[in-house]
Amino acid sequence: MRFLLPLLVFALVSGTARAEIRKLSILHTNDLHARLLPDERKQGGFAYVAGVLRSERAGCTSCIHLVAGDLVQGSPVSTIFKGTPVFEFGNKFNIDAFTLGNHEFDYTYTQIPIFLKKAKFPIVSSNVVDSSGKTLVKPYRILKVNGLRVGVIGAMLGDLTTAYVKPGAAGPYKVTPVVETVTRYAKELRPQVDVVVVLGHIHGKEEGSAILREVPDVNVVVQGHDHAGIKELEVVDGRVLVNGRAYGVEVGRLNLEVDTATKKLARWEWKRIPIDSTQIKPAPDVAKLVQKWEGKVAKVVDREIGESKRDMTQDDLKPVLEAGLREIMGTDLAYLNRGGIRARLAKGKILERHIWNIMPFDNDIMTGKIKGSQLSPPLRGNLTIDPNREYTIAMPDFAALNEASRKTLGTQNIQFTNTGKDLRTALVEWVRNKKVLE
Repeated sequence: MRFLLPLLVFALVSGTARAEIRKLSILHTNDLHARLLPDERKQGGFAYVAGVLRSERAGCTSCIHLVAGDLVQGSPVSTIFKGTPVFEFGNKFNIDAFTLGNHEFDYTYTQIPIFLKKAKFPIVSSNVVDSSGKTLVKPYRILKVNGLRVGVIGAMLGDLTTAYVKPGAAGPYKVTPVVETVTRYAKELRPQVDVVVVLGHIHGKEEGSAILREVPDVNVVVQGHDHAGIKELEVVDGRVLVNGRAYGVEVGRLNLEVDTATKKLARWEWKRIPIDSTQIKPAPDVAKLVQKWEGKVAKVVDREIGESKRDMTQDDLKPVLEAGLREIMGTDLAYLNRGGIRARLAKGKILERHIWNIMPFDNDIMTGKIKGSQLSPPLRGNLTIDPNREYTIAMPDFAALNEASRKTLGTQNIQFTNTGKDLRTALVEWVRNKKVLE
């Protein structure tokens, strides 16, 4: 018996020695939306984002960079060249894993293989599948960093095909429920890794927060899609969720300490690093690449077309542009979905570029007829409507055809006609003719 106690103590000490606390720092960005240049407030810009990412990673052996979707769509370079050049920029960001966002489908699913070929970083998404259940891209990736094995599961909005793309844009692919799919892959990954991260382009409360509550195998959720981000990280039972602001105006850094014995987080700290282009040194190679691609589109988009008498937010622009669409088409009413108005307009000179930034999507104008009694509040606005009169209305094809939009607007039974007119081109000409926006 006298030998048993020393042996027991030795076993306990040996077991304790094998348990380690290791550091992991997750740099994260989301919804960069091809905003190559700083905005009117001097925030963001890809060369400055790259500068901060490189500064943060310098000498850091525990750092990875995760991108939570929507790298493309939001500037003329992306729209004209169907997103491909933006993945060239992505290659400069030292991305360890990227998940698809809804806007990667704006150029239809046929563009995804081109993005995959262009990207020198792994692209993951677990719940975009074909009829046989095969995923469009790899469902997850195992990264090795600082002695840790980090499993990164990609996830897409559960309502992608009904609410966020035009009919047919996703082709043969559908989206399986986020929480259910993540649960399955997290269970598969858990024995193989020290940390499970969900990298999701997903809805915050009903999908991201639900993963924290319902999937204990997941340690971290890094999410995008919500452009406003969150101010404080969300914590549930020692597991955490983060979501940064969109358009490259900040880079998130989640510093973690991982207990390798329990495979749980021992400590966490989150900071949001603002991208102020007046204070940050740009990455020279990225600045050169921005100059190259902006040079390709400048002749098309940097032409003066008018003047704005005031600063306008997206909410300010909505009624102004709806009035323009009404004038263009000669209809009684016009409707623009708020989510399709993507940028502010500063007071002063208006370039074609500004309209491209505000309306980056390739939408056709559609028209239809609707009885006054059928007009929903979003369509009638503040107008006094005769319920017995038939009204003509114009709107983008996305709003006219999208399943969720039709339900919201109450237009399921309305037959719309595609006029063949490009919405952005029509608005550029309208501003050019109007000359001044009040």
